[in-house]
Parts: sequence; C-alpha cells; structure tokens
Amino acid sequence: MKIDLLTLFPDMFKGPFAESMIKLAQEKGLVEIDIHNIRDYATDKHRTTDDYPYGGGAGMVMKVEPLVSCIEAVRKRRANTKIVLTSPRGRLFTQSVARELAGEEALTIICGRYEGVDERVSELYVDEEISIGDFVMTGGEPAAIVMVDAVTRLIPGVLGSCESAEDDSFSNGLLEYPQYTRPPEFRGRDVPPVLLSGNHGDIARWRRRESLKKTLLVRPELLQGLDLSCEDSEYLASLGSLREDGE
Repeated sequence: MKIDLLTLFPDMFKGPFAESMIKLAQEKGLVEIDIHNIRDYATDKHRTTDDYPYGGGAGMVMKVEPLVSCIEAVRKRRANTKIVLTSPRGRLFTQSVARELAGEEALTIICGRYEGVDERVSELYVDEEISIGDFVMTGGEPAAIVMVDAVTRLIPGVLGSCESAEDDSFSNGLLEYPQYTRPPEFRGRDVPPVLLSGNHGDIARWRRRESLKKTLLVRPELLQGLDLSCEDSEYLASLGSLREDGE
C-alpha cells in the first residue's frame, strides 16, 4: 500500500514511523510511506502556507495554492489515490473505516492545521474528511499517525498472525477479552483456570463472555445493533445491574 502524508511539520512522523510494526511493514515492502512538506510548494520567499480568513475571525487558514500544488504532485505519481483530510467535522474514524481504507491501493492524508483548510481544497480534491474523535488538537499530524497505524496493521502480512487483527477490540464490535501470560500466579492473582485447561471450546466461550461483560461495563452503546446470539443475550441478561453496581 502507498501512503502519502501532506504536512507542515514532517519531523513529527520520524519517531512513530521508524519503530515497531510500521517500520517492519516498510522494510518488508508491504507499505510505502512518503512525507511531503507543504511549505515546499509555497511560491513566496517566506514559504507562506496560511493567511487570515475572509470575513474575519480568530486564527489562520491554510492557503489553497501550496496545498493544491502538493496534492497535484502526489496525484501525478498515484492517480488513483484516495485523498483524506483530517478534520473535526469529518466522519468518525472507527475500525470499520480503518478496514475500508486498508482496502485502498493508495491513500493520501492531508494534515489540517490552524483554524482549518481553505474550503476549495475539499471541493476540488478531498474524497473524505475524517476525525479521530470529539476533541481538539493543535493539528492533524497525531490523527494521521493514528490512522496510519490502524490501517497498516490490517494489511495482509503485516501482523504475524491474521488472528491478531481479528481478535482485536472493535473487530467484532466488542471490546477485547482479558489476556494473560506466564507466570500463572502473581502477587495473589491467578490466571483464570479455564485458560490453562486446554479445552478450546471452553476458552472460546469464556473469551466471548468476557468481551461481552467488558463492553457492557465500559462501552454499552457498542452492543446496540450487534447481531448477538441467544446465548449472548441470555448471558448479558444474567449480568443484571452489573454496570450500575460497578462489579
């Protein structure tokens, strides 16, 4: 997969993309990530990329000319790239959205800054605006890092096991079940006996129920609209007022 990032602060990506899974994915040739400095496409001697908003108001707005020049340079190399703008008004980034983006051949992410981006950029080039949550950040670079991480791990071959991505929180609509490793006892806390039993059916049932319980306690809204089995529904009903009691 080809990923292009358009930013005013390219150094912000050096650490995150030079470590761990994303680094290995690039070394394997599964992902190619290119960082583009929007300032390189400004035409004045001060490399200006922002200006005051028409109509007044606080803050600055990213200028249309250098950003469009940067976008067009990327599209010359990747004509079929999907162009995304990080924006607080965009569609909420979820696991299903990450899965959609992972299916693209090429992805371009524009990192918004200041009070926003000249609207004509979106009108002319942006396929979709995406937000990673209902909070305010200084710029879109952290959001782009989050999106690249979530998308990259879904690309075949990136993770050691395809089951890793399938078992993650949100992949099946539920939060992930608890995980344990050696030693079997630590400071009076034991690993649940079922995980040591070797009975894969019982283990799968325990994990499913723990996922249901955790989701009910922490993110009950995720249960709405899920296709739950009769066994799932009966188990949730048996928990009663668990969430209210905090048990």
